[in-house]
Amino acid sequence: MPLDVQSENFLPRTAMKAEMLDAETELKLAYAWRDERCEKSLHRLINAYMRLAISQAAKFKRYGAPMGDLIQEAGLGLMKAADKFDPDRGVRFSTYAVWWIKASVQEYVMRNWSMVRTGSTSPQKSLFFNMRRVQARLERDASNDGEALDRHQIQQLIAQDLGVPLHDVVMMDGRLSGSDFSLNATQSSEDEGREWIDTLEDENAQGATCVEVDHDQAALRDWLLQAMACLSDREQYIIRERKLIEAPRTLESLGTEMGLSKERIRQVEAAAFRKMRATLDEEMPEAGAFFH
Repeated sequence: MPLDVQSENFLPRTAMKAEMLDAETELKLAYAWRDERCEKSLHRLINAYMRLAISQAAKFKRYGAPMGDLIQEAGLGLMKAADKFDPDRGVRFSTYAVWWIKASVQEYVMRNWSMVRTGSTSPQKSLFFNMRRVQARLERDASNDGEALDRHQIQQLIAQDLGVPLHDVVMMDGRLSGSDFSLNATQSSEDEGREWIDTLEDENAQGATCVEVDHDQAALRDWLLQAMACLSDREQYIIRERKLIEAPRTLESLGTEMGLSKERIRQVEAAAFRKMRATLDEEMPEAGAFFH
C-alpha cells in the first residue's frame, strides 16, 4: 500500500492537506476495500487519516526514537486497522484505528528501548508507558503531605495504582533506571582494567565435574554391557530398539516386524529387565539400583 513518503517533514505536511472524510464517504471507502479490495479506496482512506497516525506517533517522541520511525510504525498500524476494520459494526474508522496505531507504536518503542527485550505483556506495557508519570504524581502527593517515601514504598504504591504485581514494578524500575553498556567495557579507566565480561560466571562444567561425569558414564556402559550379556538375541534386540536408540520403537512396530503381538513384546521386554537386574544384583550389587 503506497504512502506519500519522501522525507520526514514531507509526510506531516502532506497529511495536514489531506481531505477530511465525512461518515458516509468513509463508510463507502471501507466497504469498497473490504468487499472489492479496491486499493484506490484504501489509499484514500489511509491518506485521510494519516494525520491521526502522526498525532499519535508524536506522543511517543520523549522515548528517544526518531520521529520518522515513529510515523512509519504509526502508518503500519493504520494500515492494519484498515485491513481489519468491519464497517458493519457502526463504529467510525478513526475510533477503531487509533488503538491499532497506538499498539503498533508502543511495540516499536518497547522493542528499541533496550537491547534487552523489555516485555510485551499488558502489565509490562502499562508499567513502561505509565510508571514514571505515576511515580512523579505519588512523590508529589507525598511531598505535599510532608511525607518521605523510600524506593520500596514508592514501588508498592505504583503496583497498587496500576494494578500490576510488585515484582513487575521492581523489574521495570531497574530496567528504566539503567542503560545498556558493553560487556567489553573496562571496569576502570586503567589501560589494563578488567572487562565486565570477565566477571561473568562460567556456566560450563568444571574439570572435576567433567571427570566425574565421564567416569560415571563409563561405569554405566560397562554395567549395561554385562547385564545385556545374559539375554538372548531376541531379548537384546528388543531392549536395544525400545530403550537404547535415539528414536525408540513402539511395541506395535516391533510386534509387526517379529510376528508377535504387542502384549508379547511387552512381556519379553519385562522379562529381559528382570534378568538384567538379577545379574547385576548378584555380580555387582552397587549397579543394581541403576535398573530399579
